This record gives sequence, C-alpha cells and structure tokens, in this order.
Amino acid sequence: MAAAAFFFSLMSLLVKTVGRGLPSQEMVLWRGIVTIILSYAAVRRARVSPWGKPANRRLLILRGLFGFGALSCFFYAVVHLPLADATVIQYTNPVFTALLAAVFLAEPIGGRESVAVVASLIGLLAIARPSFLFPSAAGGLDPLAVGVALTGAILSAAAYVTVRKLGRTEHPLVIVHYFAMIVVLGSLPVAATILKWPTPVEWIGLIGIGVTTHIAQVYMTRGLALEPAGRAMAVGYIQIVFAAVLGALVFAEFPDVPGVFGATLIVLSTLWLGRARVEKVKP
Repeated sequence: MAAAAFFFSLMSLLVKTVGRGLPSQEMVLWRGIVTIILSYAAVRRARVSPWGKPANRRLLILRGLFGFGALSCFFYAVVHLPLADATVIQYTNPVFTALLAAVFLAEPIGGRESVAVVASLIGLLAIARPSFLFPSAAGGLDPLAVGVALTGAILSAAAYVTVRKLGRTEHPLVIVHYFAMIVVLGSLPVAATILKWPTPVEWIGLIGIGVTTHIAQVYMTRGLALEPAGRAMAVGYIQIVFAAVLGALVFAEFPDVPGVFGATLIVLSTLWLGRARVEKVKP
C-alpha cells in the first residue's frame, strides 16, 4: 500500500507537470485511452463480455459518468492547487461515500460517524480558508479550484457507491472497462476543440501518467489482498506525505500551519470513520 501511495503521488506530480503545457481534459483523454487498452485486454483475457449484464448497463454508464467527472476534477485541481492540498481534499471522499451510502444503500450513520464527518469538513475549511469565513487570512487557496476539487471528491464518492451496488452482480473488470469507455467518450468532444500536440517530453509525461497509475493500482490490489481493508487503506494515507514532499521538492510548495492542521484533521477523521464502519459489519 505504501508503494501504491508513492506511485499515485508520482502520477499526480506528472499531471501537474504536464498540465503546465496541456489542457487537463486532454490529459484525461490520454489517460482514458491507456486505461481502455489495458481494461479491454483484461476483459478479453478473463473471457467475459465487455458490455456487462443488460440489467446493469444503466448503472454501469452512471458509474462511468461519475468516474469521468471525478477524474476531470482531480486533474484540474492538481494543476491549479498545491499538490498536497489537492490530494488531501480528494481524500475527503470517504466522508461523502458514507453520506451517500446512507441515502442510497440504506447504510446507517451513527453518532461517531457524524462527528468524523463534521471534523473532516472543519479540516477542509482550515485548508481552503475561504475569504467569507476568514476575511483577514493570508494564503487562502483559489476558491474555484477548491470547489472543483471538492466536487471531484463528491463524484468519487458517488462512483464508489455505484461500484458497491454493481459489485454484487457485475464483474469488476467490466466496471473498470465502462469507466474507461466513458472517460474517452466524455473527454473527446472538449479535448478535440483544444487539442495540442504534445512535445516529446510531454509524451513521456502522458505515458508516465498511465504507467504509474497502472503500477499503483496493481500494488493497491495486492495490498488489499494481503491486509485487512481498514489497515491497508490507513497506510494509503501516506500518499499525502509523499505529495507534500514532492510538492516541496519540485514546485517549492510548503504547507502552512493551518494547512497541516486541516490535513491532520481530515486524515484522523476519515480513519476513525473507516474504523467505525468496519466495526459495524463485524459479526
């Protein structure tokens, strides 16, 4: 899981670097093309239909749309926010997953989980420091970029909830394949109007985004197979540390005290939230 976190951080670093010269939707398009090639090969190797079960197709498309929106928002946020802050905001998605699961999957939220949700949102405010709440604060983040990042976290949560529902009856590779298809189809119209042919260095970065993402997903899958999910995902939060270090070394992005406080609050609250939900499903 630590290796997965490191390669996810490298992916974010490459997105921020390549995003200086290429539009974020073009990066989303190339990421989708790499993913669809890999996912189609995996589906064929597993000898399952890439189209899924007829009864699941509407939900598969919806999951793909949520995933496409989340990926687009995350890429935009990584380019326009400090690397560590974009990563931390994305890590609020377990909070929204719990809220959406309570509404759509009838998974109840208790008092302990409610406290974790509130604490996580306070941490988010400490990081963003919006001017309408902190008029005298210096160093607040771009509110548009924060809003896009937060939207991405919510869409990620919506995607996770649909995956949970689909996972009961649909093959995981089919779910990934639909996500890749929707990413390509969704990003193509916008990317086609702003398409810039990448330079050789940018091509290396785009390929690197696909490769590092694939490696990270392999390590994450392996880690989840070797350790209980709660403990494994807790290790995954080291990605925030990697992102902070890479942001400082490459882009001279140094977190301030309120940002560190907010990130710590988000990590602790989401870990607490995850532990509370694991304890609920224990026999």
